[in-house]
Order: sequence, then structure tokens, then C-alpha cells
Amino acid sequence: MKILITGGAGFIGSHLCDALLEKGHLVICVDNLLTGDIKNIKHNLMNKRFEFIKHDIVKPLKLSEKLDIVLNFASPASPVDYMNYPLETLDVGSTGVKNMLELAKKKKAKFLLASTSEVYGDPKISPQSEDYLGNVNPIGPRSVYDEAKRFAEAITTAYQREKLVDVRIARIFNTYGPRMQLDDGRVVPNFIKQALTGQSITVYGDGRQTRSFCYVADLVEGIYKLMYTKVSGPVNLGNPKELKISDFASLIIKLTNSRSKIVHKPLPQDDPKQRCPDITKAKKELGWEPKVGLEEGLKKTIEWFSR
Repeated sequence: MKILITGGAGFIGSHLCDALLEKGHLVICVDNLLTGDIKNIKHNLMNKRFEFIKHDIVKPLKLSEKLDIVLNFASPASPVDYMNYPLETLDVGSTGVKNMLELAKKKKAKFLLASTSEVYGDPKISPQSEDYLGNVNPIGPRSVYDEAKRFAEAITTAYQREKLVDVRIARIFNTYGPRMQLDDGRVVPNFIKQALTGQSITVYGDGRQTRSFCYVADLVEGIYKLMYTKVSGPVNLGNPKELKISDFASLIIKLTNSRSKIVHKPLPQDDPKQRCPDITKAKKELGWEPKVGLEEGLKKTIEWFSR
């Protein structure tokens, strides 16, 4: 099939490009490189089944060729990035998504939206299932990302409801692995960088807030299965094994053989206290669940960051 991936030079998008090429598909990678990196896809540029187009999807994309699937992963995704580019984040989650839905409609292609666990905000229940409506501050510092994704889900669902496009929605929880940006502000690269360089590891708040970490290869497999499964509504994709941030910091110190100490700083506004997916729907509808253990995935990630 011919598959277009927006945000294909980003962390998750580039791994998707690799996986789709390995499975024999033709891949068109679209990225404006605002937060993506050409280095992530450099190894594919000479592949005859791979095409890179530098383009901002806030502007309509004109393609003459046939498309089978549009995978929409274009968006700043880390706190550092979307706070540095708040208006761009809102634009790509609204106008950009609409443009890609229109492209899918024109090409009679399937459309998959990469949404996020951030649509649940700072949840009052844990784990979070797809029917939980969330607890989101619409004007807080994280709102540019949270609300962009919530709008993206709304317009994608509207196109489905109007029978204009066949859509899928993946709600992606914390994902980690090689090709993450070292300074993107997320907990995995932050802790690994600090541990490898002997800095103190910064834990915000008391460290009792939780996250659940899914290795990128597992996530890519979940997305691939979602592409081929007729499932209505959003599907959580993530690892349901919940871990306290303080325990995660200690694990990073152990795996890096670091002498770093843990220091505490105030918790940022609207930072979620809990983050854990209920993946019952993914198990039932996709036959998917994560397979890579946390220590195994972290060792691969630490090795990549070390290099």
C-alpha cells in the first residue's frame, strides 16, 4: 500500500516509517522539521519505496498519486516543544488535521489520528479508559497541546460520523526509545541525560505521581494493528504497568551505574498526578498488548543516548 505519514521525521513517526518499509509498503514522509529531525529518516532517503516531502500541513498538500492510508502524527509533542511553539501546536492540531482529513477524503484513503493520553488531563480516575471524559484545564500552559488534540479527535470523529472518511484514533500514552530528543523535557530523556552526565536527577513534586512507559517498538505494532482493524472510537495504546516517578528515577540510576542524586523541585501547573492506560479495548479489538519489559527497553534507550 501507499501510506502517507505526517510528522514522519519525528520520534514515533520515524519508527513507523521504518516498520512500514520493512513490511513492504510505499511510504511518503511529510514533515516541516519544526521539531522533527532529518537524521531520524536519513537511512531511508535512498530507499526507492520512500519519499520525503518537507511541508507544513497547515497548508494544503497537493499530491497526484493514489493513497491508501494517511497517518497523522504531525505535532510538537513534548512540553518543551509545544510551549516553545504554542500557536503552531494549535494550528497543526486544527487546520493541519482538517487538511489531512480532506486529503484522505479526496484520495478515498483510511485516516489514523495520533492522539494522546493528554486528552484526559490530570485524571481523577486511574487507570484511564476510553470512555473517561478527562479533567483538562482549557487555559493552562499545557492547554495548547491538550486542546489541540481534543479538537483533532472531535473533527476526526465528525468526518467519521458524516461518513466522509474511514478513521481510527490512537490515544498514545508515554512512549520512549531511541531517537527521542535529549532536551525535550520528558521524563525519560531528562533522567537518562542527567544520570549519564552525573547531574542531579530532577524529580518534580514529591515523586509519588505515576507514569506508565511503553517501548516504541510495542507502540508501533499497536498502531499497525489499529490500521487494519475496524474499530470505532479512540483506542488507548500504552503500557498499563504504573510506576512512581521516584521509583523510575532510582531505576535509571541503577541501569546507568550513575552516582547522581535525586533532587526535588515544585510540580509544574496541571502536571498529571496519575497516568496509566486501561488497554482492555486494545487487547479485545486488536489482540495487542506491550511485550518489551521496562528494563529491557530502557537499556536499549540508554545505549542509544550514550552513543
